[in-house]
Amino acid sequence: MSNSLPGLAVCLAGAAISWLLSGLLPGTSPLLIAILLGAAWGNLLPVPSLFFEGIGVSSKTLLRAGIVLLGLQLSLSAVLGLGPGVLLLVFLSVGVTFAATLWIGKLLGISFAQRLLIASGFSICGAAAVAATETAAGAKKTEVATAIGLVVLFGTLMIPTVPFLGGLLGMPERTLGVWIGASTHEVAQVVAAGGSVGSSALAVAVTVKLARVLTLAPITAGIALRMRRAEPATGGKIPPVVPLFIVGFVGAMLLRTSDVLPQGVLELAQILQTLLLSAAMFALGLGVHLKSLLRVGKRPVLLGLISTLVILAVSLVCSVALPLS
Repeated sequence: MSNSLPGLAVCLAGAAISWLLSGLLPGTSPLLIAILLGAAWGNLLPVPSLFFEGIGVSSKTLLRAGIVLLGLQLSLSAVLGLGPGVLLLVFLSVGVTFAATLWIGKLLGISFAQRLLIASGFSICGAAAVAATETAAGAKKTEVATAIGLVVLFGTLMIPTVPFLGGLLGMPERTLGVWIGASTHEVAQVVAAGGSVGSSALAVAVTVKLARVLTLAPITAGIALRMRRAEPATGGKIPPVVPLFIVGFVGAMLLRTSDVLPQGVLELAQILQTLLLSAAMFALGLGVHLKSLLRVGKRPVLLGLISTLVILAVSLVCSVALPLS
């Protein structure tokens, strides 16, 4: 454990700096800033080997602890309160985007693990979903870095684009909020986009986004089950059907739904969750090597673009066609 402390301290310091910078830059996420800071260090300066073990712990253990605490943001009663129309919209947006990304990625000749990571990140909840499915998918570090980089790129572009398009289409504020929450990749990006529209759009956008986050547990379990069936033929390590941190995520969600935790505890848990996930993203950023990404080629970028267009189109059609009240 003592060998991990230097690296853990560095990642937590990176998370703290990211938090401070996000306060100075409205509309930015500590998680995304942490990824960029880690990538800047990893590409501009050598990372001392003293930090390696702690960086590994941050990218795995701290990440999973942060995802467990993310469950405390999810109240089933609030999600169900969205109504059947919005819940169907969320199901279709996530399901169609996930399946389409896997299928189109296969046509493009992209590896199965890379397709899974991009599909999870773009359909569910961005970088956290990418990192959560990394182990189940058996992905390489370069594949994880690529998927996270694409989430940052396309999710950031959606912050001004979706509100602008909603304004052109004359969408009511609540409907536009639903579209933002159902299509935008990261929770922080949803907050930035929804906040630019108005308070009512922001409130419904965040709730719809959290409904998408709710699908993280069954999709991760499904990926793990799929890999369990495939690995015996290749002799690889068989992942658990439901990873322990996903069990913790569901448990935290049920605890929040029971409404027994005081508001102060929930606010503290949200701060801790952001700190842990930011430290994990900083650690993952350290593994983002631009030379490796450049060698990946244009196909993953094209898949990210297509996946973004799919979720925008599906969620827009559903926002207009389904009863949302």
